[in-house]
Amino acid sequence: MKTDTYPLLQKLDSNFNKPNNLMLFWAGILLYMLGYVLSFANNPIHILCDLLRVVGIVMFCYNLVILASFKFDNSYFKVLYFFYCFWSLIVVARGLQLNYVFIKDSLFSPFLGAFLYFTPLILLLKKPPLFYKLLYQIIACLGILYIILTFLSLNSLLDANNIKARDTFEVLVKTLAIPSGFILMTANYHKKTKKSIAFITLSIALLLSIYLARRGLMFICGCAFIFSYFLFILRKKKQLLTIIFGSFMVLALLFLGLIAFENIENSQFFEKATKRMNEDTRSGVEDYYYADMEFKDYIIGRGMSGLVAAPTAIDNNSDHPGYREGIETDYLNIILKGGVISLGLLLLIAVPAMINCFFFSKNTLSKAAGFWILLWIISLYPSTVTTFTLNYILVWLSIGIGYSFKTRNIPEKSLEKYFNNPSLLIKKLI
Repeated sequence: MKTDTYPLLQKLDSNFNKPNNLMLFWAGILLYMLGYVLSFANNPIHILCDLLRVVGIVMFCYNLVILASFKFDNSYFKVLYFFYCFWSLIVVARGLQLNYVFIKDSLFSPFLGAFLYFTPLILLLKKPPLFYKLLYQIIACLGILYIILTFLSLNSLLDANNIKARDTFEVLVKTLAIPSGFILMTANYHKKTKKSIAFITLSIALLLSIYLARRGLMFICGCAFIFSYFLFILRKKKQLLTIIFGSFMVLALLFLGLIAFENIENSQFFEKATKRMNEDTRSGVEDYYYADMEFKDYIIGRGMSGLVAAPTAIDNNSDHPGYREGIETDYLNIILKGGVISLGLLLLIAVPAMINCFFFSKNTLSKAAGFWILLWIISLYPSTVTTFTLNYILVWLSIGIGYSFKTRNIPEKSLEKYFNNPSLLIKKLI
């Protein structure tokens, strides 16, 4: 596709007859995330947090139904997608408990609740170009929210021995900060303000991850920066000499940084991170997991409410002593809930989409989608990333891009022109 498709992108927006529903859908996602992260604040107003999530659920569920479309460009993806959705419904049904506390928790928790199993339904949304423009706005809003909430709770977050603050930090990063990496990967589509917000958000997350020795978050944030740099190189391949020089300088700075790190590893900032680097906190938990799981559990899982043995004091579940609701090794967590069937279907869907994005696309949006899928796959070991957060929502949107021939072949210049120009439709709505 060599022609300028910018006028076509504008026309698709103009012909889209439900922009209000699209905006309300994203607003609902934003309210739900806000209600969840505020519940981790010091002395939270629980009624307000619950109300925000209820309103958010109603908004994004209602508008998802209004905007749903069952058109698929790829037959392979269509079959596996509906099979996976059907299997996810079985996983939820097997773990369903008809009591108020359980239903509330399954609706209100993006990490262990029911909505994470229905995240793929976002691909049923009609996605005019405006969809992605609004997506970037939501990512920026979450980044601003992360910066504000981090600074408001900075004193407690800097206390490395405060377990509640550590958990709060994990929630803030996974729910609000990580999606900023998608803006950095597609930096050529954005103004300086939005790029600055994304860079500051991810930088704060990375630095605090180092200070608090959260290895999984360090890995994810670091990879997001590295992948953004790879995409920068791809975009600037005509300036090869400049790129080579810049890469050499980066490697030199990293080398000097490692030397400095070795010299100051006992400093207050690096002490905890240095100790944690070689600390093994996984093998014991995983040994209990392997000992507890049976052959049937590996195949079909234990359902949404499935528990796994963890006979240590810190892992005891108040309702089921000696058991826990999940495990930080995410691919094992997926198997715990839905078995190898869930994990296998996910990979059969995600890997071909990633390959399409990398090798059969003509724009940065598709390349970034490929890197986002890759980031999710390689993060399945060090952290829990299969959750109802924008991070995982972006994984499924990236999968949709990977199976969309039209989206992958939009000329780069057309997308740059579209995203860098204000949306007349958004102005009318506002």
